[in-house]
Amino acid sequence: MRKIFEAHRGQFTISTDNSRLDVDAICDFLSRAYWAKGRPRERTERALENSLVFGLYDGEKQIGIARVVTDYAIFAYLCDVFVHEDYRSHGLGKWLIETVTSHPDLQGLRRWTLATRDAHGLYKQFGWDALGNAENWMEIFRPFTEEGRD
Repeated sequence: MRKIFEAHRGQFTISTDNSRLDVDAICDFLSRAYWAKGRPRERTERALENSLVFGLYDGEKQIGIARVVTDYAIFAYLCDVFVHEDYRSHGLGKWLIETVTSHPDLQGLRRWTLATRDAHGLYKQFGWDALGNAENWMEIFRPFTEEGRD
């Protein structure tokens, strides 16, 4: 079991303590996110259980998340980054990404990846760039159906 990591800024906290996660709030966030449309709640719950999750909180209220899928040695995939609409434009997204990428257990990784349709400017501030040698990368993509099943 990994040590819980926390960062604080005023009334805000970022924590990797999964016991603090408000799954209802997270599912609500993700229901409004273009990349998670149609994702069944069970999939989100399983993903949270099997990832390093950074919860963003205003006091005890869940206001955002970032999820990292990693082997802690070579590779990390950053996904499900979300800050509640009421808390945007206050630097919390930047702080969240800064905190994720500076986590002690994620240092020295060879490769980080992420996919975004509209937040390139945010990630470029932290050294992210378009895939180099994109022709070397492949994927299997299975979007969720209207009924929420693969």
